[in-house]
Amino acid sequence: MTESPATKPADGDVCPRAKNGLKPERNGLAKSLHRCHERQPKHHCRPEEAMEEMEEVHAAQRHGGLYGRPFAESFEETPMLVAVLTYMGYGILTVFGYLRDFLRHWKIERCHIAREKEDQKDFVPLYQDFENFYTRNLYMRIRDNWNRPLCSVPGAKVDLLERASRDYNWTFDYTGRVVTDVINLGSYNYLGFAENTGPCADSAAEVTLKYGVGVASTRQEMGNLDRHEEMEKLVAEFLGVEAAMAFGMGFATNSMNIPALAGKGCLILSDELNHASLVLGARLSGSTIRIYKHNNMQNLEQLLREAIVHGQPRTHRPWKKILIVVEGIYSMEGSVVCLPEVIALKKRYRAYLYLDEAHSIGALGPRGRGVVDYFGLDPCDVDVMMGTFTKSFGAAGGYIAGKRELIEYLRSHSHSAVYATSMSPPVVEQIITSMKCIMGEDGTTIGLERVQQLAVNTVYFRKRLGEMGFIIYGNENSPVVPMMLYMPAKIGAFGREMLKRNIGVVVVGFPATPIIESRARFCISAAHTKDLLDRALSVISEVGDLLQLKYSRHKIQPSSARPVDDNVFEDIDD
Repeated sequence: MTESPATKPADGDVCPRAKNGLKPERNGLAKSLHRCHERQPKHHCRPEEAMEEMEEVHAAQRHGGLYGRPFAESFEETPMLVAVLTYMGYGILTVFGYLRDFLRHWKIERCHIAREKEDQKDFVPLYQDFENFYTRNLYMRIRDNWNRPLCSVPGAKVDLLERASRDYNWTFDYTGRVVTDVINLGSYNYLGFAENTGPCADSAAEVTLKYGVGVASTRQEMGNLDRHEEMEKLVAEFLGVEAAMAFGMGFATNSMNIPALAGKGCLILSDELNHASLVLGARLSGSTIRIYKHNNMQNLEQLLREAIVHGQPRTHRPWKKILIVVEGIYSMEGSVVCLPEVIALKKRYRAYLYLDEAHSIGALGPRGRGVVDYFGLDPCDVDVMMGTFTKSFGAAGGYIAGKRELIEYLRSHSHSAVYATSMSPPVVEQIITSMKCIMGEDGTTIGLERVQQLAVNTVYFRKRLGEMGFIIYGNENSPVVPMMLYMPAKIGAFGREMLKRNIGVVVVGFPATPIIESRARFCISAAHTKDLLDRALSVISEVGDLLQLKYSRHKIQPSSARPVDDNVFEDIDD
């Protein structure tokens, strides 16, 4: 964000921006991720003008100022009748839940929940019955839609073990029958590399014979293999940064590394829809956490200004560090981060940016390099690049990438680096082979073709769902496609009806989503052919008619026009 007439007060006086002074330090973290935020005198600008100017600036940036390509997202408003009926459905389920708890208490109905032993009744409770109310009385009714056991590669089609329950989904028994050729719309196999044939599988098998499956040590001790070193160099080259390091678990990559980068006296600004691993990492860090509305750049800038002007609570000292935490693709919304605006804000206010590309790496951009590639930005503008190998690469684990000083610091301060066992050699080889394929270093164009096919499949699938009258969320180029179900009874019904027709889908409800925004989440893959997608779309339309899921009134509200805070804050200029 640069200074322009739209960002100056109308009376001609310039409101000086608070500068975040650079504090020189010796250690690696301070050198790469440490800045102080000094307070400056405040000059008040008229509130009406400040808000209007902010909206004009962000609208101009959204429609071409910072974006080198069209950026379209839609979040159609929930129909009022549907919202009312959804609340009524949850209300009825809650009433009957309390009734069933009453019957269980008096042993009229059999109780399957975990309870204390009789000789431990006087102990501090190990199981919180009230907190598990939702699990007992709502989740158990539709539990058969989750944890379905696969017995094949999670490719475009999968085989499922059939199971049945005789006690209302508390336990399951296998029938011995295998449901074959189920179209897979639930796995994160974006580029189709989760396969048991081809160069990736062959390379992994060869490495297994040479290195074995396990390393039996940490990287710092006896578990650092030459394949680990090669993989990290390849990841850094792929992302266009100085260095990278890998971890054995994607969730732990966030939850264990954020505490190493931020601590007491630091401020973390987190998108309200960030993944649980980011939330946990922020909480473990001991930093102050402030949440901004999803992809709402006005709200984010407001929090940045307030943080710099007011400093820390009570003492009003400058924050040691301000870290903005975002995702590339938000896995429940299907939306893409407004990265050009986030980078402009982080540069303007001297903050740091932590970008989680778990779902976007490999799945976005003309070269499959993620959301940075998608917008055509410089990777050096992102201070901490995080991603996982579990999705587009068909493997396991995660990575942190950025400046060399940052990576060297994490090698000795990250709990995941110091205490976790090294990545399995065949998993490492799967990452190396698939990444080289995407980069074209295998001498073929297979990887690039898969990236392009994923983009074509995504646009086609989203367009067809919209034409059918379903409410879908997110960005037009996001392979994560949420389709709204709303009512609790329709969560289980949709999953079961789709499986009856040999389509495997993921359904999601409260508390993973807002209470009135239950949804089915489709994940598109480059492995899907047009014929498979057409068959799936035909079944979705059939089930949609059966369950009356076509709620759309074709009044889609672009994300740039979503409501913003009406709070008044002071204008600040360069």
